[in-house]
Amino acid sequence: MTELHESAGTGPGDAHFAVFTDRADAAAVARSFARPGSRTLTHASGRPWLVGHWHDDDVLVAHAGGTSVAVVGCCPADPEELRRRAARLRDLAELDALARSLPGSFHLVGALDGSVRVQGTASGLRLVFHAEIDGVRVAATRADTLATVLGLDPDVEQLAVRLLWPAPYPLFETSMWRRVTAVPPQDAVIVGADGRTVRHTRWWTPPEPDRPLREAAPLIRTALEEAVGARTRQGGVVSCDLSGGLDSTSVCFLADRSPARVVAGTWPGRDPADTDLHWAERAIGHLPDVEHVVWDPDATPLVYEDLLGIDDLLDEPTIGVMDRSRVLHHLPGLAARGSRLHLTGIGGDHVAWCSEAYYHRLLRTRPLFALRQLRGFRALWHWPLGGTVRALADSRPYGKWLTDAAHRLRDPSPSSVATGLGWGRAPRLFGWMTPETERMARRALLDAAPTASPLHPDRGLHSDLEQIRSSTRIIRQWDRMAARAGLPMASPFLDDRVIEACLAVRPGERVSPWRYKPVLTTAMRGIVPEECLRRSNKATASRDAADGLREHRADLLALWEDSRLAELGLVDGAELRRLALRPASRGLSEAILYSTIAAEVWLRGLARGHTRVRVP
Repeated sequence: MTELHESAGTGPGDAHFAVFTDRADAAAVARSFARPGSRTLTHASGRPWLVGHWHDDDVLVAHAGGTSVAVVGCCPADPEELRRRAARLRDLAELDALARSLPGSFHLVGALDGSVRVQGTASGLRLVFHAEIDGVRVAATRADTLATVLGLDPDVEQLAVRLLWPAPYPLFETSMWRRVTAVPPQDAVIVGADGRTVRHTRWWTPPEPDRPLREAAPLIRTALEEAVGARTRQGGVVSCDLSGGLDSTSVCFLADRSPARVVAGTWPGRDPADTDLHWAERAIGHLPDVEHVVWDPDATPLVYEDLLGIDDLLDEPTIGVMDRSRVLHHLPGLAARGSRLHLTGIGGDHVAWCSEAYYHRLLRTRPLFALRQLRGFRALWHWPLGGTVRALADSRPYGKWLTDAAHRLRDPSPSSVATGLGWGRAPRLFGWMTPETERMARRALLDAAPTASPLHPDRGLHSDLEQIRSSTRIIRQWDRMAARAGLPMASPFLDDRVIEACLAVRPGERVSPWRYKPVLTTAMRGIVPEECLRRSNKATASRDAADGLREHRADLLALWEDSRLAELGLVDGAELRRLALRPASRGLSEAILYSTIAAEVWLRGLARGHTRVRVP
């Protein structure tokens, strides 16, 4: 007999849960995860399978005898097909194909013959962790869920790594607690029926970037239509960002074609040169059924606002705290207009464009084409000839690049051409970071280097995947913050099917010095009006960031007065206080404070929960 049901529960929010094997000792451990308002899905035996928090619309479960499959998140899975899949399941590895076929953004959980399999998204927007608790291996969607039950303190060495600007792959994908293991986004974790055996299995591989744009464009359009449709098919009211940029404009036009009623919000910048409102109004001229809300730019929070008041429970530091007030500010007004979900254009920059680093390989495979394009990039980005030649001649493998970076943590910022054509931005430490921080960060880089493989042998695709996965670490936390504020957010560009469709485009057609986001302008032709597709730039909000440094310097000063990082010996609090008094200091406009602020704010949040940091 096959049974399918949707779980019952409370209002919307971000789904998070732990997963248990079908054993008596696992059931005993599961009791430690029960919290007020938590919910449970069971194995056929009646023992706990999933324990956590989720909304009714976010969980679809199919049971077939002793087999169970759950899709948790946003996924328009067909109930009958899920039922058939569960009934036919003979090996948990068969769920790989199901995961690669479904649109949306979700966790996929399977149970078969006492074993369990758990995966998130290839984008990294939905993650999985696991740890051993009382001899039982438990998987969870949040690292802090496991750490809390274990009574663990965060590891100060991990904090030192997160102070790097930026922390390179794979260092930014580790857990903040030593006994909590992070599952790479491309992998699923399988816990055996004994409740102890654990292994990671690869379920996702990026597509080879070899498809002509003319062939890929219809597939990209379909993937994006399905991604937006997954959020709008239920109708009601949804809201959308409408900056006038290609990304948010595309999402807005697709949402307008759905059963939902759309409210579009435009957030003009304070810079008089900002043209977002102009382009948004041109788009609205083609969207007569969309309600358009224009927010007062002077009432919009600046970067760095309310850093001292952040009380979100996060499982890792995130530079997203810098923009938390800005991201959440407009959500109550949109909810008051009836919105049940807010759609953003976030991720379009990462998938509809790509790294110039592809030209490192293209120079070797298509030299004449690559040289023509590189001349354009040199003019566009002001790359010097000598630096361009050196970057193109640099053929260090990824591990050697990490090793070299470990020995140059105090060097000045690398040139834009070395970053653009290389493995990425080399990590740096700054003057306020202590020798102890440098020692731990260097050791982590050197320990990782011998076995570190890039996300793809092509440094262009590696850079694209790293940028996607580092950005989703931020968006993941913003999504949690938004759900807590009462209006969940979604970013359709970061759905796996959209990412795959975009990554498959030939890089020479995806990034060009002569055209702005050709992937999106081609894919959206016929949906977004031509005049809206002609925009070839975007606002940077640099003035909002600069104003934020000045206006919130008192908060920044207070942040360092009793710095938790200084107590741990990771930063020089006096130097940070001096910087707070000089917000116009050279270099601060480059966001180099972000990783330090992120770690400090995270530690303060832990202190509110009376959690200590483990010092080796």
